Amino acid sequence: MMASINFKRDVLPHAIAILIFFILTAVYFSPVLFDDKSVAQHDILQSKGGSKEIQDYRARTGEETLWTNSMFGGMPSYLINTHYTGDLSGYIHKILTFDMPAMAANIFITLLCAYILMVMLGLNVWLSVVGAIAFAFTSYNIIILEAGHNTKSLTIAYIPLVLGGMLYALRRNLWIGTAIFALGLTLNIHFNHLQMTYYMLLMVLVFIVVEIVYAVKEGTIVDLVKRGLVLGVATLLAVGVNFGRLYTTAEYSQHSIRGKSELSVANSGDKTSSGLDREYAFNWSYGVSETMTLLIPNFYGGSSTSSLGTDSETYQAFTRMGVPPGQAAQIVQQGMPMYWGAQPMTSGPVYVGAIICFLFVLGLFIVNTRTRVWLLVATLLSFMLAWGKNFEAFNYFMFDYFPGYNKFRAVSSALVIAQITMPLLGMLALYKVFRDKGIVRDLEKKVLYAGGITAGICLLVWLLAGSFGFVGTVDQQLLQAQYPVDAIRADRESLMRSDAFRSFLFVVLAAGLLYFYLKNKFSATLAIAGIGVLILVDLWSVDKRYLNESDFKERAIENHFQLTQADRMILQDKDLHYRVFYLPNPFNDARTSWHHKSVGGYHGAKMRRYQDVIDRHISQNNLDVLRMLNTRYIITGNEQQPVQRLPGALGNAWFVEQVEKVNSPDEEIEALNGLDAGMTAIVDASKFEVPGTEFNTEGSTIKLTEYEPNYLKYEASAAEAGFVVFSEIYYADGWKAFVDGNPVEHVRANYILRAMPVPAGKHVIEFRFEPKSYEVGNAVSLISSFLLLIILVSAAIYGTRNRPVVKPVVQKEIV
Repeated sequence: MMASINFKRDVLPHAIAILIFFILTAVYFSPVLFDDKSVAQHDILQSKGGSKEIQDYRARTGEETLWTNSMFGGMPSYLINTHYTGDLSGYIHKILTFDMPAMAANIFITLLCAYILMVMLGLNVWLSVVGAIAFAFTSYNIIILEAGHNTKSLTIAYIPLVLGGMLYALRRNLWIGTAIFALGLTLNIHFNHLQMTYYMLLMVLVFIVVEIVYAVKEGTIVDLVKRGLVLGVATLLAVGVNFGRLYTTAEYSQHSIRGKSELSVANSGDKTSSGLDREYAFNWSYGVSETMTLLIPNFYGGSSTSSLGTDSETYQAFTRMGVPPGQAAQIVQQGMPMYWGAQPMTSGPVYVGAIICFLFVLGLFIVNTRTRVWLLVATLLSFMLAWGKNFEAFNYFMFDYFPGYNKFRAVSSALVIAQITMPLLGMLALYKVFRDKGIVRDLEKKVLYAGGITAGICLLVWLLAGSFGFVGTVDQQLLQAQYPVDAIRADRESLMRSDAFRSFLFVVLAAGLLYFYLKNKFSATLAIAGIGVLILVDLWSVDKRYLNESDFKERAIENHFQLTQADRMILQDKDLHYRVFYLPNPFNDARTSWHHKSVGGYHGAKMRRYQDVIDRHISQNNLDVLRMLNTRYIITGNEQQPVQRLPGALGNAWFVEQVEKVNSPDEEIEALNGLDAGMTAIVDASKFEVPGTEFNTEGSTIKLTEYEPNYLKYEASAAEAGFVVFSEIYYADGWKAFVDGNPVEHVRANYILRAMPVPAGKHVIEFRFEPKSYEVGNAVSLISSFLLLIILVSAAIYGTRNRPVVKPVVQKEIV
């Protein structure tokens, strides 16, 4: 039986909810939306620097280059900036976000997806709005935007849509739920932050285990399997839409630092199995007691550089040391090292909200066992994963044996699971309070118990704060720099006390609202509105500590890439192709890549072999390696002499007199020590064949005559058959070599460069980057995109024409 759509009942409330999300987004990001300002997001600036050559090529030709020479001597563009024309899901994202600018779009889509999840779980519109606010304004969502982790933010944003579709497909309408699940998973994968997708899959894995246990117990395993198979097909479709992106990423990962090292353990200092080095992966591990920041944001001091006022102990200490008051105020305002936790540094804590913590505890009392077991286990798993090296027994096992887990770093970000599960269980508890008033036994007592537990913890921290040490890892350096460390520690204590009492008040107010509602002192509408306002004020005020009006600047991006004196000096050289080395911070800064072809750059997945050369040679001041990379200029960072020309840069290509054959990667990289690369090439004979070892180079020349990032053309004149080395990075999966238009094989030389034999005579040598993975991936993505659109349109028509008269929540509880 179908029911007609009633605009006032079925459309208007959702339209009002979306309007609320617009207003919240517009208020927080008004400088972006209305004042044409932006935030100098670190990772976005790095991304723009590293992708400049790629985007310039796209704008000029309308095509994708798939390779750039602007970072690390050259690397694929797959994880930098590549458009996959077969993947049409990006257009859906633009529609869902009304094509708002970044940052604003990130928060709006988080609000929207969380709202859809809440509605699909049966919550009314206004509870769903409250739930969306709780999801979107968790501090981590704001902090990662300030840092420029936009794709991470968007990957997280679509997790609620995946969960909503999955739950609806399993518990309610299979086809509508599956369509939403497919859309959510497609967009989640689309933004290619696979670590966040991995955490989502762990959350789903816990859910599946719980569901199987209950299905066996209830005798519904067959139905679960059938619905699971349909969701499995939807998963394949989502993977299909993103196949181009996943295929090229998987191909490149084998050659990146996320893949297997070819060097031996003894020589590399790294593990030979596929994945990251354990120490590198666990460098950012949340402290066990640091988990308290979920409830008390400044439990560990907040961020590594927190601003203080003139009422702080640190300010008073500086003035007592003789620092003028104005200067002391400026010093503490610019930021002091308040963070004293286990991580090397942090931009801020993961704070889900004091009220959400209270509601989460309440959910453990009143939400059905099946749901709370899933969400509690997933939350605890999140904690344990985030602890990293601070919980070695569990996390080292995960790293060594759990599939794919050793590909990821910064394990503290595993708390993204908790920032989803805790608000979800909390909102389900709130839903149950308003739905089951007068039905659930001792509901008032359970509200008081939950409030007493969370408020009691806050009160204990407030009372016992003086018993903590407040000793940070940077304190020894501060002492050496003659900072007033005792005063800094006193301010750390003050921050803990202040936020503990703050959280105590929010919990008491929220618990009081619910208690008096249950005692019929408030209406449901007033109680929901009150809880919503309290959650918004709680989270918003903490978020503003880390991203506020002072962070939005005019021309932030343009100013970052303004030409410096060093840039102008280098750009006077109009040669076709050479490289630049930025000495002050070569491998963690991509600004140089905006203006030049750089030896360095900024990327979390550099090529493994290039990283080996960085570790063994470039960082050890092996100038011969810089010369073979055609490094002509060094930016010194010294105002007196901003640029130095490196003598002896070998150019774009050169004939060598001899080939030294080695028999392993270890021998190959070791041979770069003391190598005269202009005379000798090193080739691993266990992998490549070279005709001869001695060559006469007299009278032989080679010159680069045409350059595109994905196409290189040389004119060679060889008096005799010879061997040429090119100052270009070797990458077998895509680069093809041609001599006079005929395809030929080329080899790897000097551990990272390309090389090839050249016959006598005049020849045109070309290199083209034409990876099959991109072509095949795009074809699969295009077909899958059309299938997804068909499914979404069909689901929309089906849902409109087959609306039940009775709302689903009345028929059966979904969670």
